[in-house]
Amino acid sequence: MKLFCGLVLGAAIVTLAAVNPQLKQVNTVYILAMSGGMDQFLASQITASGVFQVVTDPKKADAIITDRLGEIFETKLAELYPTPAPAVPPPDEPKKAGDDKKSGLDLGAGGASRVSSGSRGKGNLFIVDRKSRSVLWSIFEPPKDSTPAELSKTAGRVVTRLKIDLSDKKQPSE
Repeated sequence: MKLFCGLVLGAAIVTLAAVNPQLKQVNTVYILAMSGGMDQFLASQITASGVFQVVTDPKKADAIITDRLGEIFETKLAELYPTPAPAVPPPDEPKKAGDDKKSGLDLGAGGASRVSSGSRGKGNLFIVDRKSRSVLWSIFEPPKDSTPAELSKTAGRVVTRLKIDLSDKKQPSE
């Protein structure tokens, strides 16, 4: 019994210690549109709790909140935050035929591709750092149904968990 209790306590501590320290650096968030209008309920709950400042200009955000990752998300990020065009190299050396394939690895026009179902996460929510594009925090909290009352409750549970994860206090795991 003591071993079991020790393992449960150890697992709870590891879970609490797993919060990304970069999450505490986030002050402003931009929330992407989500299925069922969950983005609106999250914005309301986040604003009311004061966890983050919700911004309507994505360029002012430290992080993005989304309900899915993958190719569609990456396309949206590229739309919101276009990368500046690379500087044109000086015309010192003309390119030789086959220079692009020196490594022996041909990734095609688009490079490596990621597999994505293309559908929404149905309860998955992610906070993604705007600059590094790293996932800083995630949760799986599916609503029981799509009624406004249930979406509001779900958003409230998400924000409560976020507040716990951001606090320095040790909280018991659920």
